[in-house]
Amino acid sequence: MPNARNCDRRRCYGACAIALAATQIDLTAPANAQSDSSSMGNTPSVGHRKASAFASLKHVDAGALSVSYVDENPTGSPVVLLLHGWPYDIHSFVEVTPLLAAAGYRVVVPYLRGYGGTRFRSSKTARNGQQSVLAHDAIDLMDALKIQKAILAGFDWGARSANIVAALWPERCVALVSVSGYLIGNQEAGKAPLSPRDEYQWWYQYYFATERGSKGYDKYRRDFAKLIWHLASPKWNFDESTFQRSAVAFDNADHVSIVIHNYRWRLGLAEGEPLYDGLEARLAAGPNITVPTITLEGDANGAPHLEPAAYARRFSGKYMHRTIDGGIGHNLPQEAPQAFAQAIMDVTKL
Repeated sequence: MPNARNCDRRRCYGACAIALAATQIDLTAPANAQSDSSSMGNTPSVGHRKASAFASLKHVDAGALSVSYVDENPTGSPVVLLLHGWPYDIHSFVEVTPLLAAAGYRVVVPYLRGYGGTRFRSSKTARNGQQSVLAHDAIDLMDALKIQKAILAGFDWGARSANIVAALWPERCVALVSVSGYLIGNQEAGKAPLSPRDEYQWWYQYYFATERGSKGYDKYRRDFAKLIWHLASPKWNFDESTFQRSAVAFDNADHVSIVIHNYRWRLGLAEGEPLYDGLEARLAAGPNITVPTITLEGDANGAPHLEPAAYARRFSGKYMHRTIDGGIGHNLPQEAPQAFAQAIMDVTKL
């Protein structure tokens, strides 16, 4: 299992300015934030069951979607909702899931809108990828499955959705595990220009802003995803079968529309739906997260991200950060499944 270490040993990446502008957060860590060393010693590490595939998928109508999802150990408790990011899929959690199920948890892992077997129930529904909508999908799924409360955990888009649920619907969130910390965005702040070095980190965002980019992603979606995997996790030596297992999820007919809208909306180049304006206004204020939280970061994350100290104050409840050593990149649940599962097991004990 990779080692966890304190956040102050990590070097700063150029992306700090990007996330700072997006979230307008305080750089001072809260007094109640704990280092990783204060809690891990009393919790036995989970064992590692190697897994390469999920046994079966289920489907449920949830809001605007027919969601394809894994439901492992459905009589277990508490419930853990695992949310993947872009350009990844549910297999980011293929080794995490059996670890948690063996420990007694019910584990629900959905394909996000635009991925895998998840489909829109109506052809008339807007193919909207804005942050509040993706988070609301998680609430709709919990409602459809009659899950009142869950531990939410994720990375990339999934971590942002988990952050939003914890911030706006804390009564539905037992606790939170978030890779790369506080990811709630501010569309207006995101319009501010950054230094060339920082802008360079977001090259694909600007590519997607063009019609050429939309067509290019559609034509080369698997090549594009593989490039992002390498850039975001430069020390992860995944094999071709591992990549292709996830790449099938990008064949979803709505995938390109959702991805392009997500990144264009962030830059203010695409409209959101008025129905969600109220939620976006609340998110733009940078709400604190009050539920117990563990944030995680890989020591070799090649994607834009903040230093942990920059977002610690946003977690005003019980809080801890862990940095995971061992060349761990952006897809932390798949690269370090034991560390990710352990954080979920520990977060309710803070």
